[in-house]
Amino acid sequence: MWKYYALLSALFAALTAIFAKVGVKGINSDLATAIRTLVILLITWGIVFFGNHVGEIKEINRHTWTFLILSGIATGLSWLFYFKAIQEGDVSRVAPIDKLSVVLTICLSFLFLKEPVSLRVIIGGLLITGGSILMIVK
Repeated sequence: MWKYYALLSALFAALTAIFAKVGVKGINSDLATAIRTLVILLITWGIVFFGNHVGEIKEINRHTWTFLILSGIATGLSWLFYFKAIQEGDVSRVAPIDKLSVVLTICLSFLFLKEPVSLRVIIGGLLITGGSILMIVK
């Protein structure tokens, strides 16, 4: 089932890039990011409230809080830089470069999470890197 979620994530990420490029036109990219974040905040908290998960907050330990906060900081910074990049550049060039995050994630998951890396994953990562380099070079 995770593969379907991953494909849906890719689809919505692509739509995010297109909608954001149009939406960021004519306004400050930080303001655009803040508006987008507010929408995400409302949607996700709505899901938590309607799914009756609010009570689970008290069960979250300090370790989990720390890493969720760090993840939130990383996400926020990623979004701020992404919106600035698509405001100044072509989304068709920015998005593939942004996907270098896939390669970085593979490397970090190997180093810190001790996840296995197969030859197929290495080759895929090299292809993504090559494609991103092609997008940087004019």
